[in-house]
Amino acid sequence: MTRYVLGVDIGGTFTDAFLAADDGRALSAKAASTPPNFGEGFLASLEELSKVAGLGLDELLAATDYICHGTTSTLNAVVTGDVARVGLLTTRGHRDAIFIQNLEGRVLGASPEQVQDMIGTDKPAPLIPRQRALEVTERVDQDGDVIVRLNEEELLAQAEVLVADGVAAIAISFLWSFVNDAHERRARELIQQRWPTVEVGLSSEISPRIREFPRTATTIINLQIAPILRGYLEPLEAELQQRGLTGPLLVMQGSGGAVAAPAALRQAVTTIGSVLTGGTVGSVRLAEELGDANVIATDIGGTTFLVGLIVDGRPLFDSTTVLNGTPVNVPAVRVHAIGSGGGAISWLDGGRNLRVGPRSAGARPGPACYGQGGMEPTNTDANLVLGILDPDYFLGGRAALRRDLAEKALAEHIGGPLGLSVEEAAMAVFAIQNGQTADLVRKIVLDAGQDPRDFTVYAFGGAGPIHCHAYSADLGIGRVVVPLGSTASAFSAFGLASSDVTLTFELSDPAVAPVPPERVNENFAKLEARARRELGRQGVNFGRTELRREVDARYTAQMAEVATPVPGGKIDGQGVARMIDAFEERYAARFGEGTGFRAAGVQFLTYRVFAHGILPFKPRLADLPAAGHCDPSGALKNRRPVCLDTAHGYVDTPVYDVAGLAPGHVIEGPALIEAATTTVVVGRDSRGTVDRLGNLVLSGL
Repeated sequence: MTRYVLGVDIGGTFTDAFLAADDGRALSAKAASTPPNFGEGFLASLEELSKVAGLGLDELLAATDYICHGTTSTLNAVVTGDVARVGLLTTRGHRDAIFIQNLEGRVLGASPEQVQDMIGTDKPAPLIPRQRALEVTERVDQDGDVIVRLNEEELLAQAEVLVADGVAAIAISFLWSFVNDAHERRARELIQQRWPTVEVGLSSEISPRIREFPRTATTIINLQIAPILRGYLEPLEAELQQRGLTGPLLVMQGSGGAVAAPAALRQAVTTIGSVLTGGTVGSVRLAEELGDANVIATDIGGTTFLVGLIVDGRPLFDSTTVLNGTPVNVPAVRVHAIGSGGGAISWLDGGRNLRVGPRSAGARPGPACYGQGGMEPTNTDANLVLGILDPDYFLGGRAALRRDLAEKALAEHIGGPLGLSVEEAAMAVFAIQNGQTADLVRKIVLDAGQDPRDFTVYAFGGAGPIHCHAYSADLGIGRVVVPLGSTASAFSAFGLASSDVTLTFELSDPAVAPVPPERVNENFAKLEARARRELGRQGVNFGRTELRREVDARYTAQMAEVATPVPGGKIDGQGVARMIDAFEERYAARFGEGTGFRAAGVQFLTYRVFAHGILPFKPRLADLPAAGHCDPSGALKNRRPVCLDTAHGYVDTPVYDVAGLAPGHVIEGPALIEAATTTVVVGRDSRGTVDRLGNLVLSGL
């Protein structure tokens, strides 16, 4: 019996589903996202996928080993502020820590220009109002010794104030609780005895890491979003099981690894960024096949433009995420996003300058050309007017686009006010979209200390293949890979299906190096024991498991911590010395040769273990039968006028059907290649070559 694994990626406009079969088949499908109940779009995408596979949905689910899902629900909840009502209990004298924000709230996540603009910037809004942050008498010191015992009567009195205020959950974050969590655990026990329906979260469990503000913020955010995730995941998982799914529902995390749905509910904060990482994970998998070490993964969907960077075969990674100016102690793949997707709305600012995004038309009403009531012009409307999109072949012909509505929106909002024709307005939108996407890629690569010319661009998403030629050429990048065939615009869902289970465990134990080896070994032993237990609770049959270690280290009196890999096995004195050397090498690579200063001393702060459960079966990228010649004329569908630049205007352009292409075919630009879920632009003086996997490789940009 054929077995399957599925990946489902919910975007702001479309939900993509990907199927990998153990016989080597790979299929994909797409359905409209359905905010606010994204579960409907999830199931609709599976319905479409089952039709492509020639199966009933129940039949497909019964033969599915697991589904990996990227969710937008937690990120959207934090960004919009639509979160659960949470209160905070903290150590007396430390109530205002989350409002002072360690004096960094104004600058976290800001550009250098914003940091310098002190008058025009402000701290982010606090996570909770001050009246829901209360103090409790207790104190543990940095060594874990109890200095002041927990005042249990006062604790219950303060909790009663919060319960009366209608909180759904109480976050408890006491000073130095990551060293000794006895007071936090006792506080939870007392509160749950009195109010069993009130959820209680402990910083010592959710974020056992040094630094009061990010530890407390992470705990609060976890409790704010857990009910949103639960209200969405639990009914979805129940529906899938009712329809025949016997394997687990996995949820992608910002770390690039998945986790079983029940574990995701316990650590909801790890799913922030879930939907952003699928494309980068898929790019790592594809890069392994193609032998590309350095890759810029770019994804233009309906709402956003996402960029991830892979250097020497591994995605860049951060141990802390900044969200709305607030640090969140969640290790995550570094993915940058701007609101520049296909549905990004074009508008004029107060100076009559043309802007594109970040506001999006979303799935509903969508771009004007959808004919669902959208009145403002979007990138999709511009691409339709420029002839890049075929109005009768959108989503493979399942939907028709209204060019007349696109022209009307562009004329009323852009062309008329600026004195441009509809075509000129569309070309202006196209140029600005390409320019701002190139600017983001340039900034990300240069900020990482890399040269864009040393990279290959991978372009995916529904609109990525339309614009990739332009933003890559702008950066001097000479090679672009566009995944076609089954992975096309469902590439992020392919990444989800290609992922493994990854769990992260941390503990902070600050000490000046050289730290005694037995202390290092004890810390890693604690974390690895927890890691093995939690892997066993995932309900997944792994092919194998792997544990990976690292430690956050810094020079004494500095705040610049660097995550440093640590080898497995028992650490001796020489091993500790090698940890220090590895830190200094990482520090120099990040901040420049000669910037380190060992005489200041080195501190080990936070120990971390990543537990990887390697899933036994992954999508296979099989070689396709070669064409035997380079002539693609057999795949020619038609020709139509297409405008790709103002210098040449509308040019009679060949349009090829991806289904007729095979490895070895070469397409000279300008040309278009149409798949059911995306269109690829081959620019003037460029060429596209179909590789052995069916990808289109653009060169001569």
